[in-house]
Amino acid sequence: MAKNEKKVIRYATATSEDELKQILSLQRANLPTSVSPKEREKEGFVTVVHDLDVLTRMNDACPHIIAKDDDKVVGYALSMTDGFKDEISVLRPMFTELENVNIQNFITMGQICVAKTHRKQGVFRGLYNAMKKASYPKYDAIITEVDATNSRSLGAHYAVGFENVCTYHSLSQDWELISLKTS
Repeated sequence: MAKNEKKVIRYATATSEDELKQILSLQRANLPTSVSPKEREKEGFVTVVHDLDVLTRMNDACPHIIAKDDDKVVGYALSMTDGFKDEISVLRPMFTELENVNIQNFITMGQICVAKTHRKQGVFRGLYNAMKKASYPKYDAIITEVDATNSRSLGAHYAVGFENVCTYHSLSQDWELISLKTS
């Protein structure tokens, strides 16, 4: 690739077990236990650990959005219907909180992550644009939560149009519940 040649990133839904395995690999590389405290503050991190079975079933219910550079998954936004609210314990409080707010007809974005090699290149925004297109008109909003200490992730979410629904305390930390309209 020439020095100034821009990479072509493709956005699609996950369709193969190999793509799901690549998501899990990227997830493991960005857990708080895999990055230094300085990197967590500067670059962000992911909180939830999935296994292939749950990730596959989530994808079957509502396909995950992936960003690919050639055949390599370099980013993902996981889709999660409320049918999975009892399967991922760290997310149960978010679904409980959602019962207390007036948001109807939404899909939950279960986690978003961009490979370190592809950050600051618009992939985060591209994932959400693709997720909005895939979700509309079936869903009116994309809902997610972000650890209130993850300032990098919060800033990125607000920059693409998310709005704060509420902040709540669960599992010894504060969470920001946020929403993005799909239309």
